[in-house]
Amino acid sequence: MTVKHISVDYNKVNERGTFSPGDILSGRVTVVTSKETKVQCFLVKAKGKAKVTWHQQEGQATGMHTDKKIYFHFEHIILQDKNKGDGSEIIRPGRNVYPFTFVIPNTDMPSSYEGKWGKITYSLRAQLTQSIWLVHKTKTEFPFLTKFPFASKSEMIIIGLKEQQYATRISFYGSAKVTINVTSEKMGVKQGDAIGVSVEVLNDSARTVTPKFYLCEKQTFVAQSKRIVHTNDTLFGTGDSIPAETSQTITKVLSIPPQLHTTFFNCCMMKLEYGLKITLDVPLARDSEIKLPLVILLGSPKPHQQKPKRSIWFRKLPA
Repeated sequence: MTVKHISVDYNKVNERGTFSPGDILSGRVTVVTSKETKVQCFLVKAKGKAKVTWHQQEGQATGMHTDKKIYFHFEHIILQDKNKGDGSEIIRPGRNVYPFTFVIPNTDMPSSYEGKWGKITYSLRAQLTQSIWLVHKTKTEFPFLTKFPFASKSEMIIIGLKEQQYATRISFYGSAKVTINVTSEKMGVKQGDAIGVSVEVLNDSARTVTPKFYLCEKQTFVAQSKRIVHTNDTLFGTGDSIPAETSQTITKVLSIPPQLHTTFFNCCMMKLEYGLKITLDVPLARDSEIKLPLVILLGSPKPHQQKPKRSIWFRKLPA
């Protein structure tokens, strides 16, 4: 085989190594050959797409639901023989480098993402065709970052992300009740940052209750008018137990993992949402729970050794 190596690489445009709408995507295709090689066609492609697929039991049969959307698809021909198949184009022996440039459309497109039953990918592919039986291919994906992950660019969304969130729940255990009041610092928090959560428990029951804090993830996928949801709850931490017939306020500062994917709604086939769930662990009874919305926002690039930014909101709480 005369083609020993083929690869496609791109040039980074920022510190993150990500691309966004309107960016220039440039790079090179490298081909190493052992001798002079005839080529029918040699090209490089750039593509952005979303695809969802899942199988679901429907009666006695198993149905497959799938859909895809192409955001852009560009093709740049590096070499192509003039007579469409005679192999008149030649690649010289040794290492050959071919540059290319694409302009990513300046339109709203979702960030790269891989979920339970779907993914959003942006890729470069190079294909060198010597004959119908001899085709060399290579592929690499590049990370894409949307400029605005929400379906609407309303300023009200931005304002709402900064506001405190409140919720109350009253649970009865026999003739006694337990009241839980939850306040979160804000609805929007950046990757790697922290959020303060205050839990006031009025325990009028004869049981000891223990608050637990969870990060809730919800992935939604849509295809062929069908919908499927995948959820995952991660334990953030456990608060101090509140004895029977006492009241107590517990404040937790919860650190958001820096690798957590940001919330997004700007894809017609999938979306990613988060929430905070606070439960009261009650012995020999059904746990009481409260959920608050949480939006994960893009964090700032940070050195790996830097610690997550701590919330100072808990210092403002009344004694």
